Amino acid sequence: MSRLRSYLDVLQRERPPGDLVFALGFLAFCLFLFANLGEEVEWVSGMGLVSQPAFWPTVSVLGMLLFAILHVCGSLVSPRTPGRLQETVFWMRSLEYVAYLLVYVWSVPFLGYLPATVLFSLLVTFRLGYRKPVAYGAALLFAISVVLIFKSILQVNMPVGELYEHLPASLRRFAMSYL
Repeated sequence: MSRLRSYLDVLQRERPPGDLVFALGFLAFCLFLFANLGEEVEWVSGMGLVSQPAFWPTVSVLGMLLFAILHVCGSLVSPRTPGRLQETVFWMRSLEYVAYLLVYVWSVPFLGYLPATVLFSLLVTFRLGYRKPVAYGAALLFAISVVLIFKSILQVNMPVGELYEHLPASLRRFAMSYL
């Protein structure tokens, strides 16, 4: 038991608030990746170990899992620092922007790439607290630039918005090709 205690002493460190929550979340994420590894990667017969398509993803996930377990162990043996709830709430606030991005991705097939990008840029600009017209002009310019670069220059195929079906025929063809 004393030998185990000396190993745990090695893991002990100053633990910032919210570290245990982060460590457990990261461990859960690693376990999720490990559980799905068999479905996502393939081991091919007749190839060398390092040449296998599944080798490096497996090494990566196992490494992440090992360090996540060590992180949780280190968090459990370290003295608790007050402020865990405040720190966790602070982290969770960033998920608001993930939700905005998901709504944006969901709205592109309905509104079209240009209208959804313009609306997303303007709404995020408002949410970030910018209220001057120059900020909205910059957001609008950014949105139009993104659409032009991706659709015209890079020729990335984006879903055509259902909103475009209600445009006049000549404008509909243009919007489906370039907007």
